[in-house]
Amino acid sequence: MQAALITRLDGSFELGDVDIDTPRGAEALVEVKAAGLCHSDYLVATLDRGRELPLVAGHEMAGVVVGLGPDVTDLEIGDHVVATEIDFCGRCAACRAGQPYRCQNPAAVRRPDGAPARLSSLTGTVNAFGVAGFAERTLLHQNKLVRIPKEAPFEKAAVLGCAVSTGMGAVLNTAAVRPGESVAVVGLGGIGLNAIQGAALAGARTIIGVDLQPSKLALATEKFGATHAFNAADDVATAVRELTGGGVDHVFEAIGLGVTQRQALELARVGGSVNLIGIPQGAPLEFSVMRDLLMTQRTLRGVYMGSSDPRRDIPFYADLYLQGRLNLDDLVASTISLGEIGEAYARQEGGAIARTVVAL
Repeated sequence: MQAALITRLDGSFELGDVDIDTPRGAEALVEVKAAGLCHSDYLVATLDRGRELPLVAGHEMAGVVVGLGPDVTDLEIGDHVVATEIDFCGRCAACRAGQPYRCQNPAAVRRPDGAPARLSSLTGTVNAFGVAGFAERTLLHQNKLVRIPKEAPFEKAAVLGCAVSTGMGAVLNTAAVRPGESVAVVGLGGIGLNAIQGAALAGARTIIGVDLQPSKLALATEKFGATHAFNAADDVATAVRELTGGGVDHVFEAIGLGVTQRQALELARVGGSVNLIGIPQGAPLEFSVMRDLLMTQRTLRGVYMGSSDPRRDIPFYADLYLQGRLNLDDLVASTISLGEIGEAYARQEGGAIARTVVAL
C-alpha cells in the first residue's frame, strides 16, 4: 500500500510504498477512507522526541473493516469505524470504572516484543504514531476502533476520534460544564471549536472564544455557538473580567504555548477551573502556586483526549451530527489527497483554517 512517511523531522511527508501485515489475534485491518490533520501529527513530523523513523502518523481516521484476526469479538467485515488515539486494555480497574483514558495497561493493544511488525518496507520496520491513519490501510487492535452508523460521511466522521472527542470531551466529561456557567476557550482550531460547541450543548450562558485569527473568531460566533470573541493580542483578561464580573467558571486552552496557558489562567474566576488541552511546545508555563492557585482557589489540570470513553462518546457524537445538533460541516475546511499532507499542514499551521481531511 501507499503511506505518507515521515523520514526526517522537517515537517515533510513523503509518499512511499509500505507493506502491511495480516491481522493477528484481536486485530482488524481497516481500509482508510478519511484522516484528519491534527496538530499533534505535525509536531511528530517536526520535533525530536525520540521516535524512530521512518514513521507513519495520523491519529484521526475513519474507514471500513476489511479483515479480522481470529480473536476479534466486537467487529465484523464491512463495519464503518472511527479509530481512537486512546490505548486501553478493557480489563484494568480504570477501564472497568469507565476511564479507559487512564488505562493501567495500554500496551495490551500493541503487538508483543518479538512479534512481526505491523508495517514494514524493504529496509525494515516502519514505525507508527497514533493509529497510522496517513495510509491506504491500517492494522489495529479492536479496542482502537469504534463502530459508527454507515450514514455518517467518512470525511466528517474522521474528526470524531480526536478533534471532537478531545474538545467536546474536555467540556462535557473533564470539566462537566453545567447550564448557566461561563466558559472561555483559548485557541480556536479543531479542538477549540469543538470545546465551543460542547459548551453550547452543555447550556453554558457565556461562551468566549479567544484567537489571533479574525476568521476563526467569526467562525466561533457565527457557526459554533460562541456568545463573545476576543482577539488574543488585545487585553483579553480585562475584557473578560468586565464582561463576566470577575472571570469565567471554566477555561480551556487548546494550543500548548506557555503564553496562551498563562492567558488562560488569567481568565478564570476565583474558584474557576483551567483545563490545559494543547500539546506543550516552546517555553513552558510559569506560574505562582500562591498567587495563581492558592489565593484564587483555581483548579489547574491537564486533559488527555477529553477524558473520553470512546465506545460511549464517539457513537454519541456521530448521532448528534446525524441529528443536525453537532456542526462538523463547518469544521472540515478542505479535503486533500494523501500526497498533499505536507503542503496542507503548511496552510493549516498558518492558522487560517480549522481542519483539513485526507480523503481516500
